[in-house]
Amino acid sequence: MFSAQNSQVSNNVNYVEDVFSTYLYTGNSSTQTITNNIDLAGKGGLVWMKNRDTTGYSNMLIDTVRGATKQISSDQTAAQSNVIYGLTAFNSSGFNLNFDSEYNQSSKTYVSWTFREQPKFFDVVTYTGNNAAQTIAHNLASTPGCVIIKCTNVGGTSWWVRHRSVPGNAALLNSSSGFAFNINDMPSVSDTSLIFSSGTSTNNSGETYVAYLFAHNAGGFGLTGTDNVVSCGSFTTDGTGAAGDITLGYESQWVMFKRTDGVGNWQIVDTMRGSSLTSYNYISPTVSNAESSSTSTQGIYPTATGFYVGNNFPGANQTYVYIAIRRGPMKVPTLGTSVFKPITRAGTGTTANITGVGFSADLVLSNNRTSAFGNLTADRLRGSTIRLITNASNAEDVQATTIISLNMDGITVGTDATGSINYAAGGDTYITYFFRRSPGFFDEVCYTGTGVARTVTHNLTVDPELMIVKSRSNSGQFWATYSATTGSNKFLQLNATDAAGTLSSVWNNTAPTSSVFTVGTRDETNGSTFTYVAYLFATCPGVSKVGSYTGTGALQTVACGFTSGARFVLIKRTDSTGDWYVWDSARGITSGNDPYLLLNSTAAEVTSTNYVDTDSTGFKVTAAAPAALNASGGTYIFLAIA
Repeated sequence: MFSAQNSQVSNNVNYVEDVFSTYLYTGNSSTQTITNNIDLAGKGGLVWMKNRDTTGYSNMLIDTVRGATKQISSDQTAAQSNVIYGLTAFNSSGFNLNFDSEYNQSSKTYVSWTFREQPKFFDVVTYTGNNAAQTIAHNLASTPGCVIIKCTNVGGTSWWVRHRSVPGNAALLNSSSGFAFNINDMPSVSDTSLIFSSGTSTNNSGETYVAYLFAHNAGGFGLTGTDNVVSCGSFTTDGTGAAGDITLGYESQWVMFKRTDGVGNWQIVDTMRGSSLTSYNYISPTVSNAESSSTSTQGIYPTATGFYVGNNFPGANQTYVYIAIRRGPMKVPTLGTSVFKPITRAGTGTTANITGVGFSADLVLSNNRTSAFGNLTADRLRGSTIRLITNASNAEDVQATTIISLNMDGITVGTDATGSINYAAGGDTYITYFFRRSPGFFDEVCYTGTGVARTVTHNLTVDPELMIVKSRSNSGQFWATYSATTGSNKFLQLNATDAAGTLSSVWNNTAPTSSVFTVGTRDETNGSTFTYVAYLFATCPGVSKVGSYTGTGALQTVACGFTSGARFVLIKRTDSTGDWYVWDSARGITSGNDPYLLLNSTAAEVTSTNYVDTDSTGFKVTAAAPAALNASGGTYIFLAIA
């Protein structure tokens, strides 16, 4: 569960996760309920659906105003049709499907984008044309940044698009044509109304229309009501086809864009299907093609402040318009189970799905328990097949047979049974930790080093207390780790047993804040042109605790403010050498022996020790624990998750 930050709960507080969802599913040729936690029955909205793996399936748009069985297709000019076996009903947490092949064919993969009606985000309006001046009210409570209109009762009619970045012209959603149409065919807009003149293509007498309205930087979200969640803007590429960083003031999760001059179709990217630093997967609303993919960096991927348009993007020195939606969640979690899950499994040597996580994970950490192999990290932002190993200083590499994809409720693992990871060997057992990025708990940032001390923006919303940074592009750089306990002039190494070292050039002797962290001139955190990933953790009341304790040599309780104990415990000694120990509830944190693994080592799991015990408020360190965990007078840092 999630709550408003600092428990300032209000019925008037709006969050992007309440109004927008990208949900992936596999068809079953029967009935199924899509639970995306969007209240369509009570609030209304639009569901946009597309088959991902087969060409010839249209983009289906169904909204609550026209009704659950009334579909229109953005890649067609046909009038709306009545499909009783497609989307059959809207409900308070999503929608229901039947067996129609466009929506739910067995073994086919689909994406659904849900836009809930909400002032300053999105609205659905229907009206009847009169071929004369008329004003149609809307409930966007702000001037629309983009309006998309389709005639619903007459075939052969196009989808008209008006966008604030091209005020003098209109475009067609169902065509690759640019913004070359008379803007008079579209209504003018205000904070409350669509205003039509006579004789326009979107106001013909007796014809019925639906209009989808997107806000632009209208605020309305977050605790203060001033946070933006949708932006309608433009960017221009340079001579190589790149546009670099597009600043929105928030990290994006969904972008629809179109080149304005008439070359190229509209495209949609999102982080669930793969809009990462290494994977660019897009669907076009203009055609019925299957999802297209590229493993190059030519596409669009999210940044902490917006999104990035990479090199060789189609069209040098060209202008594109976009609609972008903010990444969620915006709420601070209140339950550890909503953001963290440990799962054990047995290797089979075959491709397999790990499910039962309960959320879509952003970071996966996996360890072979049986044999001496490396500890794997993979994440959504870098791409699921891009791995780093916590016990080594290696640069990241691509391993398509390790983790194939990060899914809605788990991951798909491949057949890798050899090499430095050994992720699927039959007879071996594994533990996988799933983390969800959430305000106050955990965030991830990727950035490029400059060689000059600088700040890096993050979205944790609180001061990070534990930061783990790794060079992605260069081998030989250790996993630089910051602890609020040891301070900004010291560092730890995740891949080593060393005590905290003193070196101000790692963090530039500057503590992180709720919006940025600082890196110095060291190659481990900021080498010129090197690429990096940073994992940031903080204390989130009732969910996680980043802290420290002093060893006693005797049994001691480490209180974390939990009510049902810790399900994950990471401990490292800082004043002397010591491993990075990990325990979890899936393998067992009990009053007896507790299996542990080491993040800095390839060693198999140790099962014959009793170094930590359970406690409802957190965990206990026992008298049997070695000096690396409980030496009298020793200092230790930990991360615990409820």
